[in-house]
Amino acid sequence: MTPPTTILIATKNRGKLREVQDILAGLPVVLTTLDQFPDLPDAVEDADSFEGNAERKAMHYARLTGLWTLADDSGLEVDKLGGAPGVYSARYAGRQGDDAANNDKLIAQLAGVPPKQRTARFRCAVALAGPEGILATACGTFEGLIVDDPRGSNGFGYDPHFFVPELGMTAAQLPPERKNRISHRAQALAAILPDIQRLLGTETGSHRRDRT
Repeated sequence: MTPPTTILIATKNRGKLREVQDILAGLPVVLTTLDQFPDLPDAVEDADSFEGNAERKAMHYARLTGLWTLADDSGLEVDKLGGAPGVYSARYAGRQGDDAANNDKLIAQLAGVPPKQRTARFRCAVALAGPEGILATACGTFEGLIVDDPRGSNGFGYDPHFFVPELGMTAAQLPPERKNRISHRAQALAAILPDIQRLLGTETGSHRRDRT
């Protein structure tokens, strides 16, 4: 199989796109985006898991464009809320992508919950697909606590309220280059990177892994 020269990153979220591009920088491939395909219909993300939504997005755009496609689905899971907002993270308050409203609802839902009981994690699932099917999937998580007062301006979404005790700061206070080494998305992309390298024919002995 001839290695692809272009991989489509299936997102319109600018913050997410910057993270993916930073993490995958240096690969011998052009990373294009959905902005280059403005007339494509959106993928239907109605799966009940991040993994399912990532796979649906990857296959949807790979088939429409004929390009190898890397798609992800990610969100926040709060233990006291039974894992909510989960797959509804981007539209938790009703409107897709309204970060302020989503955060307001989250904090209201946690009113009265002691700080140590506000355990949460960001979860990310990524899928790599060609027009013929899914090649690989991977997941990553990033653990923390939810705090009432937003801190920092580097992130997006729930980042200002997501406090990482080991670091003493929120995800939005982390410098981007540091976040891109430890975030849920960084972990998921690191896990799927050997599959991307194998697709491109650039894998090394230290990165190769067998798949069954």
